[in-house]
Amino acid sequence: MTATEHRLLVHDGTFAVLAPSGDIVHDRKATMPHGLFRRDARHLSRWELTLDGAAPVVLAPAAGDADDGGGCAVLTTPGTRETPPACTVFREQAVADGALIELLRLVSNQGAAATVRLTLTADADFADQMELRAQHRTFAKPGAVRGSDRRPGGVEFGYRRGEAWHARTVVAADPAPLAVEEAAGTGAPRGGSGTALRLSWELELPPHGTAELRLRATALPHGTPDPAAVPEGTGHDDPARVRSRLAADRHTFVTAPPLPAARTERTDLARACAQGLRDLAGLRVTVPGPDGSSVRVPGAGVPWFLALFGRDSLLTSLFALPYRPGLAEATLLALAATQAREEDPERIAEPGKIVHEVRHGELAAFGQVPYGRYYGSVDSTPLFLVLLGAYARQQGRAGTDLARRLEPQARAAVRWMFRWGGLDEFGYLAYRPHEGGLANQNWKDSPGAVCAADGTLPSGAVLVAEAQGYAYDALCGTAELARGAWGDPAYAARLEEAAAALRERFASDFWLPESGFVPLALDETGRRLDALASDAGHLLWSGILEQRRGRAVGRRLLEPDFFSGWGVRTLAAGQAPYHPLSYHRGSIWPQDNALIALGLARYGLHEEVRRLAGGLLDAAARHGYRLPEVLAGYPRADPQDPVPYPHACSPQAWAAATPLALLTALEGGPARR
Repeated sequence: MTATEHRLLVHDGTFAVLAPSGDIVHDRKATMPHGLFRRDARHLSRWELTLDGAAPVVLAPAAGDADDGGGCAVLTTPGTRETPPACTVFREQAVADGALIELLRLVSNQGAAATVRLTLTADADFADQMELRAQHRTFAKPGAVRGSDRRPGGVEFGYRRGEAWHARTVVAADPAPLAVEEAAGTGAPRGGSGTALRLSWELELPPHGTAELRLRATALPHGTPDPAAVPEGTGHDDPARVRSRLAADRHTFVTAPPLPAARTERTDLARACAQGLRDLAGLRVTVPGPDGSSVRVPGAGVPWFLALFGRDSLLTSLFALPYRPGLAEATLLALAATQAREEDPERIAEPGKIVHEVRHGELAAFGQVPYGRYYGSVDSTPLFLVLLGAYARQQGRAGTDLARRLEPQARAAVRWMFRWGGLDEFGYLAYRPHEGGLANQNWKDSPGAVCAADGTLPSGAVLVAEAQGYAYDALCGTAELARGAWGDPAYAARLEEAAAALRERFASDFWLPESGFVPLALDETGRRLDALASDAGHLLWSGILEQRRGRAVGRRLLEPDFFSGWGVRTLAAGQAPYHPLSYHRGSIWPQDNALIALGLARYGLHEEVRRLAGGLLDAAARHGYRLPEVLAGYPRADPQDPVPYPHACSPQAWAAATPLALLTALEGGPARR
């Protein structure tokens, strides 16, 4: 689905995907399904307006998008040149506080009084996002019952699964509908649910006069109490005032010092940074912190990942650290609160491990997918330590205070790396594919993404290259915390010794002499998976490579088989498994490139940084200065624009933070130890 086929409204974990008219319609071909979503469930699956029995004509779609909080579409009744439309509808919408809020203002275009019959067909299928994403997989739901009921001033849709699960959507209208009746399921998801309702009004329009209808669809996930009554005069049911409130919050976040635009003379970089900050403002999700507190962390992305993700939230916060350190503090606190305390093989949890993702949907709650609190990530734990160390270095007294507060969690994370993570057993961080979960547990987590140059897959445990760099950086940074903030020089010395030994082993085991490059991974047999992959650039960022090899790897990443002209491909072209439209075997990821850019700067390859940043910023300029999650790996050819990847999230948090990382890299890279 292209940007012209939908509108996206996002606020604090709730989002709506709407047609240009403002409707929610069913399109089996859409890559981003329409609906109102909250806590991993679709709370509106149908929301279709008719005027005098016909679908309205869209004169002007709403201009609002994810960073705007809403917008106004202009609709009319059908008409002709000889018989122009009798009325015009100005449809304002916003998403806030778990609800879709709407104002319909009907304006008469004629000098005689008229009555307009307006109907709204609504339904809620309560589909879990995992169902919608897994288009070819079905999930049994014994005891599930869906229903819809009339209530004063509107309707309520409900979903029960036995006594353990109850979700609702409440639709309120002012004025109340004149009639509520069952609607046909034609065109609804799953061929019609039997719960669709048609609400109707007859609105009187004076000559050249107006009439208004206010609607509010509130998503009430399982465990959510009825919302408190909205105090009169707060404007919560006025989309314009809601947008103004959200805009003020976004403006505060975007314009807080330091301003990235003040640190560059490049207009394209300044605009990309500003757009990235606007997107990050909208993607913030409120989650529990320690001791029952709440914090706002960067959710990973829309539509599939608007939740706390360990790796995504950590890297986003690292990229934004010089500019918005509050994201790092919130992410560290949220991940400390969800750190594993016991073993649970179903969730791949071990004491001290940092969570991969936290989900709240029905399928996770019933154990049909393992992602309720899922720990299938080999790299979230070292990245937690990397971010804590970077935050402490940058934030002075506040950083030291947080490092002391999180000392128990940091020490537990280090213990995990050695005891359960693989450092004791293999000398490296390692994972095994998880049946029913993720095939790979590094950032390239799709099936087949970790492979050899001939496409063959690893055997047994998998030791990916970039995770060893993260582990090295984590050990070095935590040693610095131990020597300073924690006052434990003996512990610091042990970590420094372990880091030095890891670096020495890595130089011996992770090198392809015939290629002058780093293998993508080792497997449990010791086989080097010799695919030439972008992960090598992460090793520059972490500093595990010695200078000569690091500079050679950095220059190799800018050769044409890797660098498309828009960015570095995840896999160099020409290898058997390369595919420009594969998720991780030939596509281009902005976040991957951000780490590469920071690594190039660390090794003094400043011309390469400028080339890489130039390609990414050119791509951003062709996407309204918003970088998507991923781009296709086709080579650049003027005047061709970058080819979009068809299933990319946009906005997506670490892509939104990528321009901030590019700014840091162009300035010479982050301050290091």
